[in-house]
Amino acid sequence: MASRVDRSAFSEWLWTVDHLMLAGFVTLMLGGVVLSFAGSPPLAERIGLEPYFFVKRQAIYLVPALAVMLGASMLSPRMVRRAALVIFGLCLVALVLVLFTGVEVKGARRWIDILGFSIQPSEFIKPAFVILIAFLLSEAGKRPEVPGRLFSILLFVMVAALFVAQPDFGQTMLLLMVWGALFFMAGLSWVWIGVLGLLGVASLGSAYMLLPHVTARINRFLDPASGDTYQVDTALEAIVQGGWLGRGPGEGTVKRILPDSHTDFIFAVAAEEFGIILCIVLLAIFAFVVLRGLTHARREPDPFVRLATAGLMVMFGIQSAINMAVNLNMMPAKGMTLPFISYGGSSMLAVALAMGFVLALTRKRPRPSRTAPVIVRRVARTPVDPVK
Repeated sequence: MASRVDRSAFSEWLWTVDHLMLAGFVTLMLGGVVLSFAGSPPLAERIGLEPYFFVKRQAIYLVPALAVMLGASMLSPRMVRRAALVIFGLCLVALVLVLFTGVEVKGARRWIDILGFSIQPSEFIKPAFVILIAFLLSEAGKRPEVPGRLFSILLFVMVAALFVAQPDFGQTMLLLMVWGALFFMAGLSWVWIGVLGLLGVASLGSAYMLLPHVTARINRFLDPASGDTYQVDTALEAIVQGGWLGRGPGEGTVKRILPDSHTDFIFAVAAEEFGIILCIVLLAIFAFVVLRGLTHARREPDPFVRLATAGLMVMFGIQSAINMAVNLNMMPAKGMTLPFISYGGSSMLAVALAMGFVLALTRKRPRPSRTAPVIVRRVARTPVDPVK
């Protein structure tokens, strides 16, 4: 254990980082590896791979993800902004390349092969986008002459257009919700809030009318008899079969016929094998880290740090809630992973980067005093000769 008098970079990080939040993130990451033992072997066998293929890859991804999160948590707020700008620029170029050279899976181009690794740029651009929007809105609040709101709108339109072109409507809606939340927290007037709400409704309506796969998913959710609901029905059956305590590790049977048991529906697999109680514990961990991050943001005097921290935690919380809601058939399927739990290298690394930024922004830093210090000067007194 490093001493408090030790002034090294590691010691300074160790005594200023939020240990409880860090423990929560590490617990979720380790939980993802454990749950991959339950959800991925049946799928690997069905597609002709070695049973623990996805488990091994998830464990391998865990090492660089931890390194990314810990490395990002050591940055200063200024370095977080600079890193986000570089990541945003690189991912923007990658999103354009994906449309022309990306790997097509289930009718969508979202992945690009780089040095033999399949990377999803949309996952990495999300935390960088939140950081840049927070910076633009904070600058606009401090200096009205800076067109921060206009630039943030242009950035959103640009990124959202690239997401829709893939197409990836789920990530687009997530981005819209986080972007709207940042505007709300930045003190946007109720008129603009109403405009953003209408924009969200219009976007949803346009997607329903113009994108066939979105139309099919919403129709299946509203009227299950109108289409194939096999995956959602199977997930619900797995949850029911698990009960409160689960059927035991490796004893699940419904998971063997669940197509995306290792990614989108890992929550249902966890319920079947470990029970609803474990799912409640998992939900409590997600809620704890989100609420703790928002508490840090509420107490933060720096507008940029406050908006960036809150925006990243809102994104983390909404994505988690969407995945769980889809598993419980409370909303249409969106193909969104459960952070740190679902299988996927890009998802784990991107979420680790985002939460590393959160740990960096919430580290204890000296704050300026509310009152100016009183400077006491000693005035030399000239000795006085005694009166004779």
